[in-house]
Amino acid sequence: MSLVVIKKGDVSHGKMSIPKETHIKDIMIDQIETVDASTSVFEAVRLMKKNKIGYVVVMSPIFDALGIFTERDLLNKVVAEGLDIKKTKVCDVMTPHFECVQLEDSLHEIPKLMLKKKYRHSPVVSGHRVVGILTMKDILKFLSLDNLISGIVG
Repeated sequence: MSLVVIKKGDVSHGKMSIPKETHIKDIMIDQIETVDASTSVFEAVRLMKKNKIGYVVVMSPIFDALGIFTERDLLNKVVAEGLDIKKTKVCDVMTPHFECVQLEDSLHEIPKLMLKKKYRHSPVVSGHRVVGILTMKDILKFLSLDNLISGIVG
């Protein structure tokens, strides 16, 4: 169950494979946690801790996704810079330019993309509306379960 580097920038899933007919909608989490852009980092982190997740999607008043705030943002943009978590707003330290994946996209190439871009969380959209989240953890669970089932059946 390890990822094997074939050549620089190209990653294989080792002995595990993701069937091309597997779609993001098949493994994504459809319940996402969101915060308003003016939410403090402190409140966002409390929400993340409560829900045992490493991200919140930052939404505008008309429910457009403005960005994503992650554990990495907390460490690199807040803690490392010595910012006050109660005074700093998530909109000031979120990742504003993030890549989403479409609900109907095949899961087949997504792990390579997420590894290349160093994303652990990717919002899932249907059109322009955020409908879920895909995490590396979910992909690993899927691969592990699929591998386990294949071993039992095969």
